[in-house]
Amino acid sequence: GTCDMRGMLSFQILWLLSKKSMHGEELAEEIEKRRGAKPKAGTIYPALKELKNNGLIEGKKDGKIIKYVLTKDGKDEVKRAKAYFIRSFKDILLSD
Repeated sequence: GTCDMRGMLSFQILWLLSKKSMHGEELAEEIEKRRGAKPKAGTIYPALKELKNNGLIEGKKDGKIIKYVLTKDGKDEVKRAKAYFIRSFKDILLSD
């Protein structure tokens, strides 16, 4: 598939959630640290919703906050996506 920023965002969300469960605001802050720009709520929440609809993550209510965790499919997707990115970017990263 094509690597659009939305796909990249979904991958970053999955990758971050593979480390620990987080809520939307935490995810936005973690992505900001890595990207230098904070994703707008208008991009992060639709991405979370899409990942949830695809069965890759689930939301667990923690008081008023919903924390997101990876499902088994989500974990498999992270492995697949990682392999894809490594293949795609290896040439770029290894060339001077």
